Amino acid sequence: MSEETDTTVEPEESTYDIHATQEKWLKVWEDLDPFRVLDDGSRERRYLLDMFPYPSGDLHMGHAEVFALADVIARYWFQQGYDVLHPVGWDSFGLNAENAAIKRNEHPATWTYQNIATQAESFRRYAISFDWSKRLHTSDPEYYKWTQWLFLKLYDAGLAYRRGAAVNWCPRDQTVLANEQVTGGRCERCGAEVTKRVLTQWFFKVTDFVQRLLDDMSALEGNWPDRVLTMQRNWIGRSEGAHVDFVIAGEDGVKRTVTVFTTRPDTLFGATFFVIAADAPLAAEVCATEQRRAFEDYLEQVRRSTEIERLTEGREKTGVPLGVQAVNPATGGRIPVYAADYVLADYGTGAIMAVPGQDQRDWDFAKKFDLPIVRTVQPPDGFDGEAYTGDGPATNSANDEVDLNGLPVGAAKSLMIDWLEQSGLGRGTVNYRLRDWLVSRQRFWGPPIPIVHCPGCGEVPVPEDQLPVVLPDLKGEDLAPKGVSPLAAATDWVEVECPRCGGPAKRDTDTMDTFVDSSWYFLRYPTPDDASKAFDVEAVRRWAPVDQYVGGVEHAILHLLYSRFVTKALHDMGYLEFVEPFTALLNQGEVINEGRGMSKSLGNGVDLGEQLKAYGVDAVRLTMVFAGPPEDDIDWADMSPGGSVKFLQRAWRLSGDVAAPIGTDPADGDVELRRMTHRTIRDCTELVERQRFNVMIAKVMELVNASRKAIDSGCGPADPAVREAVEAVAVTLSLVAPYTAEEMWSRLGHEPTVAKAGWPHVDPALVVEDTVTCVVQVQGKVRAKLTVPVSIGEAELQSLALADPQVVRHIGDRPVRKVIVRPPRVVNLVLG
Repeated sequence: MSEETDTTVEPEESTYDIHATQEKWLKVWEDLDPFRVLDDGSRERRYLLDMFPYPSGDLHMGHAEVFALADVIARYWFQQGYDVLHPVGWDSFGLNAENAAIKRNEHPATWTYQNIATQAESFRRYAISFDWSKRLHTSDPEYYKWTQWLFLKLYDAGLAYRRGAAVNWCPRDQTVLANEQVTGGRCERCGAEVTKRVLTQWFFKVTDFVQRLLDDMSALEGNWPDRVLTMQRNWIGRSEGAHVDFVIAGEDGVKRTVTVFTTRPDTLFGATFFVIAADAPLAAEVCATEQRRAFEDYLEQVRRSTEIERLTEGREKTGVPLGVQAVNPATGGRIPVYAADYVLADYGTGAIMAVPGQDQRDWDFAKKFDLPIVRTVQPPDGFDGEAYTGDGPATNSANDEVDLNGLPVGAAKSLMIDWLEQSGLGRGTVNYRLRDWLVSRQRFWGPPIPIVHCPGCGEVPVPEDQLPVVLPDLKGEDLAPKGVSPLAAATDWVEVECPRCGGPAKRDTDTMDTFVDSSWYFLRYPTPDDASKAFDVEAVRRWAPVDQYVGGVEHAILHLLYSRFVTKALHDMGYLEFVEPFTALLNQGEVINEGRGMSKSLGNGVDLGEQLKAYGVDAVRLTMVFAGPPEDDIDWADMSPGGSVKFLQRAWRLSGDVAAPIGTDPADGDVELRRMTHRTIRDCTELVERQRFNVMIAKVMELVNASRKAIDSGCGPADPAVREAVEAVAVTLSLVAPYTAEEMWSRLGHEPTVAKAGWPHVDPALVVEDTVTCVVQVQGKVRAKLTVPVSIGEAELQSLALADPQVVRHIGDRPVRKVIVRPPRVVNLVLG
């Protein structure tokens, strides 16, 4: 090919057929299967895992971003010579499939597996470096058999139990709704107002591991995003404080001791009223007869609100008096008792002491209901706010036995806890916001809970040799809500013999939360076809924990927390040697359009298929990765996939211009181009390790420009350094543009695949800098930058710095009191 200059309009012969190139190499890669794991101990192992997708349709722009980012890491590891486990799977149970089945009058599996087939084909075209032999679907009986096994292991360990719990209830559809099915307090299916109903539900005892979940995060610091660790810590919500006993005298004369948790026992003297969650049983128990009607009306109103709505900052406070009083144990005074919605029934004890002087929510409530406000911490002079939550000396806080006045908050807390314990009125304690994991779902398309209910034996686990408990063949209207789980209506499936006594019994008709499926799937991937066990302990020991996990920050709390819980539980049972499932975590940003999230209602959706058709896979992948740091959002309206196409064509042209024979020793080549090549490799290595993939691409672009310049007006296409440079472009570019890189590698005379070519080695002699940039600071501020020889001496560097015009200007008439010289990079001047 003749040499070409880079112009905006490329000559026809300087471009290549993007789609023909994709078809060509896709077939070759399918035959080569280059990403299949060896698992023979010949290479160091690395485990990379993408959060697996839900099969709700074809891949979308968000998938295009996250899988392109993860593939940079996977392909880099392959180039480094690691044995990489990069599996593929689908989180294929869920409500969307059930809704589609009702609408289409078919089994949920039909819609699910059609979508999986569509996404699998798209993944192949998108050239993700999956090992397709390591594939799973959570809706396969071969998989959910072992999800049921996990349930039974947790049950045997006392970590799975049943109890009554309030759930979202749609009165029109007569069904339980998950939180995600409630929009603005209404059912997303029919629009009816959602209420609360107490049903017997299954839970996992996550709270047994609460402190370990907190403590073990120290091992994740530096490897997980700080915001994810913060979100988990906040969700767990560890609070040190005290349990305080209040006595409530009912109209029946019965005195009830009610314990509340508070993080601020030092403010007890300022508790001027008492609040019980309206939906807590205690509220109904203590409510006076004359307030019963008002309370029941209010309770019905509260049941139509979601927990998130109830806790929203700034929401107008509501409540009703219950007609009874509690005794403040510090003052001995009687305070009114209210039912309100800003207290939750299942947090702490479902009741609080209200201290309006030191808590804004209590302040708002007190103002609404004209209740007294007593400050127990003195605000600073000039404070004109409402509730004061800062530090300061205690005030209005003394009785005949304890005096907190004048003490700072910390000391006041300690003294008050001591007094409560000595008086038998309370005790110091630690409380957590985290609650046990409710895993019951009154839905069909999920793993059935493997428990049989027998009138004589009670709860009976299904024996392991009878797993899986397979879903019955229901479809269409059989799945429509009828007031009970769809499984409950399948009497032939429900009615069974008790595994223990042989008498008549019934299967549990709940299915498990789909987060259970994803809480352990990473353990299945090393041996996804093993029919004899959930996971091979030895295989997991070889591969796990996952070295790099990649996915959205929306899973920061539930999925990641539940996976951490399950890992710790299995560790304690002796199945795992590690206690954290994911060593490192990378979160990607969101792909938006025109400044907003993509949605049909906004009309700003971008179809991934159309983008791939217009620009090709490599250009879309390159655009995603080059857009910015992985964690930043990408506004597609600001992106230029067309520009990516032009760059790829420019890189591809280089491979046709190289004239040096394959295998030529680059040592005889142009030294400056070789320096550029090796510095690029060094920088790219560091940048990929730091997950600054966009900057890595920028470095490759610079090498492409340098190579073109060398061919056109420098050492020429036959110089061995040109081949070395262009081969380095092909290998580094393979991390983001595999089709283009493979075509370049082939045109350079190599056999496929470039993905296993090996990361180029850096010659240390070629990256030694002849000159460096020296920073000159005056009074701690950078005032000049000097280009100096690496070998420059201290005296010479000081002279250059003092003679620099910018430095002279900033020194002015002031004497230089001290000069600190650290050759060759820093000079610091301290003025008198």
